[in-house]
Amino acid sequence: MAQRLQKLMAASGLGSRRGLEAAIGAGKVSVNGKLASLGDQAGEGDQITLEGIHYRVMAAEGPPRTRVLLYHKPVGQVCSRKAERDGDSVFDHLPRVQGARWVSVGRLDVNTSGLLIFTDDGELANRLMHPSFEIQRKYAVRVRGQVDQAMMQRLIDGVELEDGLANFETLNEAGGEQSNTWYHVTLREGRNREVRRLWESQGVEVSRLIRLQYGPVTLPRGLGRGRHRFLDGDDLKSFLKALGYRPSDELNLVKQKPGRRPLKPNNKRRRRD
Repeated sequence: MAQRLQKLMAASGLGSRRGLEAAIGAGKVSVNGKLASLGDQAGEGDQITLEGIHYRVMAAEGPPRTRVLLYHKPVGQVCSRKAERDGDSVFDHLPRVQGARWVSVGRLDVNTSGLLIFTDDGELANRLMHPSFEIQRKYAVRVRGQVDQAMMQRLIDGVELEDGLANFETLNEAGGEQSNTWYHVTLREGRNREVRRLWESQGVEVSRLIRLQYGPVTLPRGLGRGRHRFLDGDDLKSFLKALGYRPSDELNLVKQKPGRRPLKPNNKRRRRD
């Protein structure tokens, strides 16, 4: 996967992103012999030239340094760094790792439990949360009240909420009594309290709400409430691959030996965001 030039070069120690953006704007950077512009990208096998020095983009050795943490949030914890007065924040229960600042992938309200994902890679967090990627979320919901097929169909077709039309992508019964039943639902948005508001729009009450899955990651069996687990090794690689995401630390710039001829210009164009 290609990366933005300034991010790729900064990750390899060639300067700060701001300074490298200035160098690109000043015409001091080229990719495969063609003058670079802000927004250009480069990937494995490309050649980047900065002020006459040539670098080849190579796959870095070893596993990616991107960290991903799974956390089983219990009811009663808030997802903000500055917890409410006398409140308990999920960030108080995360491990401290040198050089890592945990970014929460979405939130769960204080009365919702289940899977939370944290990462120290801001671009990965944005990819997981941005609406354009339509990452699926799955929840177990316990509902109090009478639910019939007509209501379930309305929730699939779409309900007008105060912030626009919303719906469940899937909705299936998952056991329980008639007036106190569990359902599994999926949706691809992360609007505030959306699952609860959808059910409440039909005159029923959500008594319990648990997030079971976020994208390709499922809440691990045996991970107790308030506990965390790192994704690492093959699990981390599979997770990133499923998202089609390649961290910048999986690529590295290798300085070419003096006298080696640079690549000839070509017409290959890298996608810009």
